[in-house]
Amino acid sequence: MAMKIRLARAGSKKRPFYRIVAADSRMPRDGRFIEKLGTYNPLLPKDSEDRVKMDLERIQHWLDKGAQTTDRVSRMLEAAGVVAKKERSNPNKGTPGKKAQERAEQKAAKAAEAADAGAEAEAEAGAGE
Repeated sequence: MAMKIRLARAGSKKRPFYRIVAADSRMPRDGRFIEKLGTYNPLLPKDSEDRVKMDLERIQHWLDKGAQTTDRVSRMLEAAGVVAKKERSNPNKGTPGKKAQERAEQKAAKAAEAADAGAEAEAEAGAGE
């Protein structure tokens, strides 16, 4: 049985509240789970102690048994210091889009023209003395 430690959504419409659960990976997101391991309330401020509550002992138990964590839960565990921080790399996310690249090229071209024009004006002023 492939175990996952993941979030199961609860709460009403536009008022999310999540349970951190150990569940079979084949079960639906809000469906059957084996054990409740904590809660996550994204509506609370980031510095609030009640935002994320986890039973770290039980989470470590499930990790030792081979349970995999989802990305969001692994980030919470990294913040708590339970698991080592993973290296995440998305090189395409930081690059600007096509239109932004075109604007940057146009701006660089205008700056180069202005610098050339300024250098020519200084040369002419220096020759006139």
